[in-house]
Amino acid sequence: MLLTRTLKLQTKIMILVFAVVVVALLVTNWLTSRSVEIEIQKGTGRQAISVAQLVARSPIIVEGLTGEKQISELQRYARESADATDVEFVVVLDMQGIRKAHPDPTKVGQKFVGGDEAEALAGKEYISVAKGTLGDSLRAFVPVFTANGQQVGVVVVGILLEEIKILEKDTHKALLLAILIGMLIGIIGAYLLSQNVKKTLFGLEPGAIAKRLEERNAMLESVHEGIIAVDRQGMISLVNDEALKMLGVDDSPVGKKFEDFVPNTNLMAVMEARVAELDQDQDFQGTSVIGNCLPMIVNGEVVGAISTFRDKTEVKGLAEELTGVRSYVDALRAQAHEFMNQLHVILGLVKLKSYQQLAVYINQITSEHEEEINLVAKRIEEPILAGFVLSKLSLAREKKVVMHLAEESYVPAPCDHEIVHEMVTIIGNLVENAFDAVRSTDYKEVELHMYYDEGSLYIIVSDTGEGIMPELSNTIFAKGVSSKDGNRGFGLHLVERSIKYLAGEIDFESRPGEGTVFTVKIPYKIKGNQND
Repeated sequence: MLLTRTLKLQTKIMILVFAVVVVALLVTNWLTSRSVEIEIQKGTGRQAISVAQLVARSPIIVEGLTGEKQISELQRYARESADATDVEFVVVLDMQGIRKAHPDPTKVGQKFVGGDEAEALAGKEYISVAKGTLGDSLRAFVPVFTANGQQVGVVVVGILLEEIKILEKDTHKALLLAILIGMLIGIIGAYLLSQNVKKTLFGLEPGAIAKRLEERNAMLESVHEGIIAVDRQGMISLVNDEALKMLGVDDSPVGKKFEDFVPNTNLMAVMEARVAELDQDQDFQGTSVIGNCLPMIVNGEVVGAISTFRDKTEVKGLAEELTGVRSYVDALRAQAHEFMNQLHVILGLVKLKSYQQLAVYINQITSEHEEEINLVAKRIEEPILAGFVLSKLSLAREKKVVMHLAEESYVPAPCDHEIVHEMVTIIGNLVENAFDAVRSTDYKEVELHMYYDEGSLYIIVSDTGEGIMPELSNTIFAKGVSSKDGNRGFGLHLVERSIKYLAGEIDFESRPGEGTVFTVKIPYKIKGNQND
């Protein structure tokens, strides 16, 4: 068993094919040998009978047995007949079983030896195997009749079994040579077959093929994209679980036409043009997806095509999350814009040489900026979070929104800094959502209130916006749901996902025309012995 596992596939194929050829040849040889032996014996018997019948009908034999011719003539004719027909002997018996002709003249006149002549003396033709004076032989007995039908004797024609065995041995030698040639051909064929199989399998062993298949299946099922492969006729040959979900089918569609599931597909055109189509918007069973269609080319021939696709809303959501930096970028842009405006004012005062007013202006903006920084830094001990809130305050000023950090706010430094990224996602999206909510109102105010209490951090964002429509209350956190036009509806979904990741809770209260309040509670471990 261990040896079988260590043998290569090519060696196994050679051994198996060679073994099959050898067994087949040996069985064939045995059956053929048996058949040949039987045919040789039958043929020899037929030959002996034919010679005996020919001799028995000879007038010389009849006349010799009736006494009309000399025994010497009968003896000569019997010997000549044996020589002419290539049999071992021709013996002529009278009705008493006495030899009238024999290859050995000294045996003439003696009783026939063998004891198998009785039926012939009774007028029957047959073949017998017995031991005579010349050895074991196959003997044909044919009675001799006169013209009026009277039996006057018997002709015995014999062929030594030794001669038959020599003939059989010659036949066996020929068969053995054929077997050896067949084995040689089998070895060559087994080698060529194993080489062909090895080439077809790219030189891989079964274990390696199984491993690669498992790896391929694992990769297909681990990706978030739907993957469907089709053959040259557009029939589905491969599909992963993600694609099945998007197709909305339970049974495997393998072997069915891809166009039956996606009527507006470009796969056939891609195969004809041999050019890939990348990042194309497609409609997939009513779902908007971003898809790629690529031809599969093997040895210069197009053998099929493969389509990969992903829900467009997921892609956009992922893009927003990955560039969750968006909040940072917007905030930094707002700060840069604010600073640029201030620099323009400073430059103008310098050119006007209004140095006194310049000093007053610089003192004013620096004191305001320092006051804001000190206020935020005092209430939020985490530097990254504090900087992020400052950037949101700058962005609010650019958007003409009154935003302030509640006086009761206090956020101690966290024990685990990994939580900061999730907090940025939560606060950033809630504040952005609040900015959007107050965009069309006359009075634009947003308040951010954060405080720590008994192992939890509370984040409260309130606005004076239009509020949330009642019909959206149950689905507001679902991906793609938004009261605004365009490709929106990812912010609150990301907020909910971050809160779930932190094992927290979120709730909201909204009154149409008055505003909305979002309340978030997340587990929060603080450094050292800080006071609440």
